Amino acid sequence: MSQALNPLDATSLLTALGAVGVFLVLFAETGLLIGFFLPGDSLLFTAGLLCTTGAGGVHLSLPGVLVAAVAGALLGAQAGYLIGRRAGRALLGRTRNRHLLDGARRAEELLDRYGHGKAIVLARFIPVVRTVLNPLAGVVQVPARTFTLWQVAGGLVWTVGLVLGGYALGSGIPDVDRYLLPLVGLIVALSLLPLVLEVLRARRRRGAEPTRETTG
Repeated sequence: MSQALNPLDATSLLTALGAVGVFLVLFAETGLLIGFFLPGDSLLFTAGLLCTTGAGGVHLSLPGVLVAAVAGALLGAQAGYLIGRRAGRALLGRTRNRHLLDGARRAEELLDRYGHGKAIVLARFIPVVRTVLNPLAGVVQVPARTFTLWQVAGGLVWTVGLVLGGYALGSGIPDVDRYLLPLVGLIVALSLLPLVLEVLRARRRRGAEPTRETTG
């Protein structure tokens, strides 16, 4: 009896859908606000790993995974940008999801702090922010040419880097599939690290504000 598809589990998605699952997840995560919860980082790494190990009876083609990952990430980001230009402000204004609202705030901070190009590239590596920044870039009227150039650059580095990282690990360590769950857990933890650091920085800034007001 086949296992039910779990959209939050990278191995389950890849077992059920293969490279098509990579495309669909990355398109939804980077292009549609409803995809913020999907496991983009761990999916890319696990897909690269399964190109060498065939763990759980799943063996993926590296070229197929790379094409699916790049296409999903780039087309998704461009779709998110177009949605943002046309209806993004209304969509973000109606949402009550705390994660999306926090992601929108962090995305705005990235754009303000680093400028368009660097923020668009950095957002690729931060869960939730990479979902929200693309429509937000459309909302704030980032020039289409600038957005496309930098989202393609960031998307290529993110997708190809993580897939090849998983592939290299699977090729270099014998029986690495025995450690699949801990490795995926490590990737998830590392992907969440920027969010944790940003939360800590925000708390420190809030704690320092009354001190500055008092001393002023």
